[in-house]
Amino acid sequence: MNKDYRNVILQKLRDQLVRYVPKDKKLEQINRAEELLHEINDRKIYSYKYLSLRITEFGTEIYEDVLMNGDDVRHDLLALIEDLSDSAEMNSRSAQEKIWTIDELCKRFNVASKTISRWRREQLSGRKFLFGKKKRIGFLDSSVNWFVEHNSKRIQRGSRYHHLSETEKFDFIQKSREFAAQEISLTETARRLAENSGRSVEAIRYSLKAFDADHADISIFPAQNEPLYDKIKEQIFQEYNNGESVSSLAFHYHRTVGSIYRIVGQMRAERIMNLPIQYIDNPEFIMIRNSDKEQQICGPTPEANDDEKPLQNKRTDSVPPKGLPSYLTLLYKIPLLTRNQEQHLFRKMNYLKYKAAALRKSLNKDQPKTELMRRIERCYNESLDAKNEIVSANLRLVVSIAKRHVNKMRPLFDLISDGNISLMRAADKFDYMRGNRFSTYASWAIIRNFARTIPDEQRYRERFTPTDAEKFDLTIDFHNDSFISEKTQLERETQVDRFLQELDAREQRIITRRFGLGFPVLEPFTLRQIGEEIGVTKERVRQIENRALAKLRKAAQDELLEIPGLQ
Repeated sequence: MNKDYRNVILQKLRDQLVRYVPKDKKLEQINRAEELLHEINDRKIYSYKYLSLRITEFGTEIYEDVLMNGDDVRHDLLALIEDLSDSAEMNSRSAQEKIWTIDELCKRFNVASKTISRWRREQLSGRKFLFGKKKRIGFLDSSVNWFVEHNSKRIQRGSRYHHLSETEKFDFIQKSREFAAQEISLTETARRLAENSGRSVEAIRYSLKAFDADHADISIFPAQNEPLYDKIKEQIFQEYNNGESVSSLAFHYHRTVGSIYRIVGQMRAERIMNLPIQYIDNPEFIMIRNSDKEQQICGPTPEANDDEKPLQNKRTDSVPPKGLPSYLTLLYKIPLLTRNQEQHLFRKMNYLKYKAAALRKSLNKDQPKTELMRRIERCYNESLDAKNEIVSANLRLVVSIAKRHVNKMRPLFDLISDGNISLMRAADKFDYMRGNRFSTYASWAIIRNFARTIPDEQRYRERFTPTDAEKFDLTIDFHNDSFISEKTQLERETQVDRFLQELDAREQRIITRRFGLGFPVLEPFTLRQIGEEIGVTKERVRQIENRALAKLRKAAQDELLEIPGLQ
């Protein structure tokens, strides 16, 4: 049984049909599944209810709203046909039409077995038959004829793809060296050789790549065999976003056009997977299945009515405070949001993030789909537009709060910068469903950030700002010999290591953790942290520390040294 179904629901349908449906019904369902396969369009969307009805002729209320794209449906129908025939124990002699084996198809179309396998993954449906006592893949004559009728160019191209003779390989290698000397890429070389020889492009390119892999010292296209590191992939992706064409990138990096598209898609998918999509969930998001409801949520911001008032107080109205620079006064020309506008923007922003996160779960980084990535990026960018509209309308709130916290240590513009960051974080965490005003929540977040950062910075400045005497000492030390300073420091480190040897292993561990000794230098641990690390209580760590300090103090006294902290 196949295990690589792309839709779990179709795999569950397979399990039910295999277990509970009689053989005659299975044969009917196989035929209906193959008829449905011939009608599938990769670019269309199909509902599970429709697929189940076509295969089983019975309607279902389970998963009736689940939608699947045509490419995945085609892939799973091919697997379903093969699995149902496998469980039906179909004998090749009982078939009413000719059954082709893989070897017979290879001879008929003059192709390799790998080509048949590729066709099976596309549209050629195969069934499991009993040939004697062994079960093998077979192809009904009607299925083969339908495939030939709808894939004539593919079959013609595949028939040209067979193993090259040694003479042909030697000739292609010699001519490809001439093209490589003219800085013509491998893909273009294979295309030109195929036009002149009548062989397939794939056969020639495969032979040239195999030659380069086996003869690295005399390879024709050496850059083609070098792996692309992440840094090179990022460079390709950046150049592509800057407007560089795929053909020029393929020529510059000695890659095929398809590989460049694949690299761009994978890098784009990786960037999408790293997007910081955080949202406030709402039960109504799950229930939105009506396109009209979604258009209403994602529509433009409604106009403010005359009887609606902005949500901020009068102190942050359109009149800017005195003394503000001209570019800050422009903030007061941005209209404030009414309650309905604010609710609409927050609902829109969070719903679009919710939708982007839901779509991202189905994104495959190795084989990303362009349309899916486009939908995710569109939802995410539209959510950022809604957020920017919210933040822009509340920027004057940051200015009004920052003006009340200006001091010598923190000028106005530093406070505004920090306040803007707090405002943007508040927009991501604000729960609009509680009915509160965003200006109230944002004011609390900005003031709390100021209350935390201003004292910390003030203590930092007071601690590291030297006095006049310290400045004088620093000026004198500036002329000291750096070699003497390094030598003194090395001697101190040697003394500390020698003193630590007076302690046992557990005492050494506690002292080094407690005082941040060793290399690299660590932050000092608390007694509780050390206790959790070595498995004892905080009080026991304190006792061991005091005992170890007593040993170090005695060792320092024996050598007539004074070590700060051990007196």
